[in-house]
Amino acid sequence: MPERLPLVPDGTTIPPTPYLVVTLLAAGLVAVALRRRSPAVTGGHVLGLAPWMVLGSALHVLYVIDALPASVAPFAGSPTVYVTVAIIAGATWGAADAVDATRDRTPAVLAASGGALLVPVVAVALRGGVSTTGLWWSGIAVLTTIPVVVLLWWVLRSAVPEVGATGGVGVLVVLGHALDGISTAVGVTQLGFGERTPLSRLILELGGLPSVPLLGEGWLFVLVKLAVAGLVVWLFIPYVREKPGEGYLLLGFIAAVGLGPAAHNLLLFSVGG
Repeated sequence: MPERLPLVPDGTTIPPTPYLVVTLLAAGLVAVALRRRSPAVTGGHVLGLAPWMVLGSALHVLYVIDALPASVAPFAGSPTVYVTVAIIAGATWGAADAVDATRDRTPAVLAASGGALLVPVVAVALRGGVSTTGLWWSGIAVLTTIPVVVLLWWVLRSAVPEVGATGGVGVLVVLGHALDGISTAVGVTQLGFGERTPLSRLILELGGLPSVPLLGEGWLFVLVKLAVAGLVVWLFIPYVREKPGEGYLLLGFIAAVGLGPAAHNLLLFSVGG
């Protein structure tokens, strides 16, 4: 069994050596293939990866609830699962780019293939039982996030019109981190879940803060997440303009860092809340 690593988020493990070797080798091969292929990278391509960002978190939920066969479970541990999904997504991207002469259909292929894999994974997670309470609070977190994202994006566009250069990927960054912050605060306050990341846990456990409805004392964590998301999108404006391929890809990675944990929260609440 993999052992927990110190000084990192709870649940972080190193898989057994054979799995680690296979994962690293596959990642290297896909990385080399993509580098040689140099597929087009636009905002649409990065948005097409959104279902894959969620897929990694959904697979990890199956790992947490022991719903995976023992022979493949190590590939779904954290953070191995994100490398595993990146390998499959990268291979899919390369293959789609190779057969798409115009490169116009690749974003749709990425989104459709990621979604096709995500649906059965979520179905398996829910098949073991659904927590009515957890599902309710997951829905509340999503509904609360929507107006927050709309408002924050409006504020950003009003204060810095150039932020529009980041397009849908910029919105995805705000959405992912807003949903992560709100779902985490809801989980801690309403469902008694704990936070696995040390720095986030430190913010959530600050004492002496006034409590607010729904978010409890976690409102500070939400504000920090929103501020960081807005700052990052603003800082990436020149990068996206000067090197759109690199800019969109890195901005997409930042979006995944928020959207992935958010999806993990919502699904885990729904099956274990």
